[in-house]
Amino acid sequence: MFDNCCKFLAENFSEDYATWLLGRPVTLTKLSPTELSLEPIRADSLILEQSEDLVLHLEFQTEPDETMGFRMLDYRVRVYRRFPLKTMHQVVIYLKRTKSALVYQDSFQLGATTHHYRVIRLWEQSSDLFLLTSCSRTKERLAERVKKVEKGVEVKKQQNNGNYSYTSPDPSLYIARFDADLLSTR
Repeated sequence: MFDNCCKFLAENFSEDYATWLLGRPVTLTKLSPTELSLEPIRADSLILEQSEDLVLHLEFQTEPDETMGFRMLDYRVRVYRRFPLKTMHQVVIYLKRTKSALVYQDSFQLGATTHHYRVIRLWEQSSDLFLLTSCSRTKERLAERVKKVEKGVEVKKQQNNGNYSYTSPDPSLYIARFDADLLSTR
């Protein structure tokens, strides 16, 4: 469930992810994994976005993965084969706290080849980073998205002992509704 929600957010707010991860706004378009491979890539949490001069590769992980380093190298080589002049930024975002040392692995070595990538452990990030934004377009786009969601699918807000809860058949719609309420209070 976490993977799908994060994928939804990354695909719909790619410029905001780029600002967070690259330190600057970049307009990105989706890059299909099938464009990169001799064999199809099948990964639910794989996000590939591109601009004119770069590729942003995001991997959302709920569990540590001992093959992550090799996979990151494999994706890098596939992108290089197709787009040799583009810079590639690769980020693994671990979503759930764990004591596994694998979530601290940020490189892969095979003989003389070493490949590095960035790792973010979400539980180590300040919540202010996600709750406060300098990009006013984020609020506007989120508000537009919520209006579309409310027209298409009912997201109910219920008060329970002074707390609010939301129900929706799709968790990503819940996140859109929750984030809109949260942002409107800031």
